[in-house]
Amino acid sequence: MAKTKIYDTAIKQETALLVSVITPHISEQNAKDYLQELEFLVQTAGGEVKGVFTQKLAKPEHATFVGSGKLEEIRQYADAEEIDMIVFDDELTPSQLRNVERELKRKILDRSNLILDIFAKHAQTAQAKTQVELAQLQYLLPRLTRMWTHLERQRGGIGMRGPGESQIETDRRIILNKISLLKERLSVIDKQNETQRKNRGELIRVALVGYTNVGKSTILNMISKSDVLIENKLFATLDTTVRKVVIDNLPFLLSDTVGFIRKLPHHLVESFKSTLDEVREADVLIHVVDISHPNFEEHIAAVNETLKDIDALDKPIITVFNKIDAYKAPVEVDENGEENKVTLEDFRNSWMGKNADPAIFLSATEKMNVEEFKQKLYEIISKLHTARYPYNNLLY
Repeated sequence: MAKTKIYDTAIKQETALLVSVITPHISEQNAKDYLQELEFLVQTAGGEVKGVFTQKLAKPEHATFVGSGKLEEIRQYADAEEIDMIVFDDELTPSQLRNVERELKRKILDRSNLILDIFAKHAQTAQAKTQVELAQLQYLLPRLTRMWTHLERQRGGIGMRGPGESQIETDRRIILNKISLLKERLSVIDKQNETQRKNRGELIRVALVGYTNVGKSTILNMISKSDVLIENKLFATLDTTVRKVVIDNLPFLLSDTVGFIRKLPHHLVESFKSTLDEVREADVLIHVVDISHPNFEEHIAAVNETLKDIDALDKPIITVFNKIDAYKAPVEVDENGEENKVTLEDFRNSWMGKNADPAIFLSATEKMNVEEFKQKLYEIISKLHTARYPYNNLLY
């Protein structure tokens, strides 16, 4: 009787090395935090980090980002451990990408390319897919010289090349044409979305904003009693989700938006500006912060910077410090060298003293302080509703 052959059909998980340059204006802690975030990005994309390489430089090397000695060290380790890809924590220039790829002879990604890959993986709707493809082509355009295949094969090469035109010029023209078509498609989708927003009536609109993976979708589900995807991954939500919510007979629209991140590629922000229209056109913003993260204040700054870029910082903002159940008191050293733990109550008092915006401290998963949050939201929406519809309020 012949033996049955068993084949392992499991897809091999790609392995990665992380590479970072620590310049004088970046602290050791910040560099460590950036690398942890980069590792999380690799894991979200489906890879496994096998090692980290850092180098202190005044600025990245012009030709290869890191020095030649460090590059050789990376190459030897990657060869010995059979690493699949090297991921750099900053965006590489086209020449750096080309030079590093030639030296290391394996797949090279930078932070921007990795984020684009995750966006492509998570895009579900026609709008998100179009936005991601546009951002990918805009990223690819200046890097055409490193391509090993020709784009004209995707649409037939006969009749596509002009007289005396080089291959790179042909590829560039094809990409520019595709970018133009994608922009036209996005323009049509934007008009459709604008019509949808108008059709929702004149309800007060509230948008959840915040760093990626802070619990916005959990809060949306909690308030609207809906069932939006929740994953412990970066950029689990790409498409804007809108739900009608009622608190004490007061209806309003609540939307969940794509999470922000530090070092977000500029062309990605540009491509996703239409998605962020929900933020721009909202009446109230709920800025969700993961207070259990050691660098949450930097996350706040990164989100505020993006809100500033899209002219959305002038709206009423409720800051929601989420995940208080996971908060760990940091230690501060006073002028006498004494160590003091900063309790949640200490932080609450200092934040409320420094900032005029209302702040709520809650845990969406543990349902802690949820009613306080709903009450504050109700108060703000009620004032806006009264101002917008003074006649309607006289009827009650």
